[in-house]
Amino acid sequence: MILITGGTGVMGRALTAGSVRAGRSVRVLTLPGDPNAVRARALGADVRFGDISKQDDVRSVCDGVTTVYHLAAIIIAYDNRRYRSVNVDGTKHMIAEARRAGVEHFVYVSSASVVYPKPTPYSLSKRACEDIVRGSGLEYTIVRPTLVYGKQGGREFDLFLDYLKRFPVVPFIGAGRARKRPVFVDDVTDGLLKLAGNGAARGKQYNFSGGEVISMREFARLCLTLAGDGARPIVPLPVWFCRALAGVMGAVMKRPPLRWPVIAGVTQDADLDPGPAKQDLGYAPAGVREKLPSCFPRGSAAA
Repeated sequence: MILITGGTGVMGRALTAGSVRAGRSVRVLTLPGDPNAVRARALGADVRFGDISKQDDVRSVCDGVTTVYHLAAIIIAYDNRRYRSVNVDGTKHMIAEARRAGVEHFVYVSSASVVYPKPTPYSLSKRACEDIVRGSGLEYTIVRPTLVYGKQGGREFDLFLDYLKRFPVVPFIGAGRARKRPVFVDDVTDGLLKLAGNGAARGKQYNFSGGEVISMREFARLCLTLAGDGARPIVPLPVWFCRALAGVMGAVMKRPPLRWPVIAGVTQDADLDPGPAKQDLGYAPAGVREKLPSCFPRGSAAA
């Protein structure tokens, strides 16, 4: 039995479907009232409802489970306390439940942002979660996906596309030189599936990154071209100006569209080396120029 927290998101749905196809029994934990739960059930998953930030909500969810894939997390929050309650405390709760139930393998899905030299509240919460997992006493594997994209999602990719389409002239944060390795969702799923029952992967950390390095500006231009807006101008704005503007917006708006986490994500490198995952798991990620065209025209994230 495999448990997938956050099993109704883009990556969670793909992992659920892949696990079922591989003949594994799957349990999905998702928030109460999640409209996508019916789709998980249609795939053959046992769906449980609970909020990982509440310890009572996760009691018994690991009963009979051999492997936990802990995907559930909050990526974007306007109240930084949510990163602590959901990401950090939620991981503590899942670790405690996994230990109680005798789970054999705990797979934690972290983030490439943990390597940022200038961290964000989100990346700091993910760093804290990695430390919790390493010190848990459980057999564990930590994976760090980079920017995940697919026909439907992921979340950061969709937000980036929405931003690019918002203005006739695209105001870009900085010069766009930051190096990224966008990764196709099916490649991440394939890597995750190869961890179940794999004793050689325990106690290790892997980068589930894409097969090709690309600058943020090149990535933006590629996205615009594939969306049919290749002629749209991109105008770089100084990072200091963007940070000052974010400060002003934060002082006068409850949900400012420009904040430090956005600036940090666009201006810092995340070209993590997938070499160890290739060697140990046979992980074989495609390059972004190969797979990104298959994601246009865009499908609905709810499809």
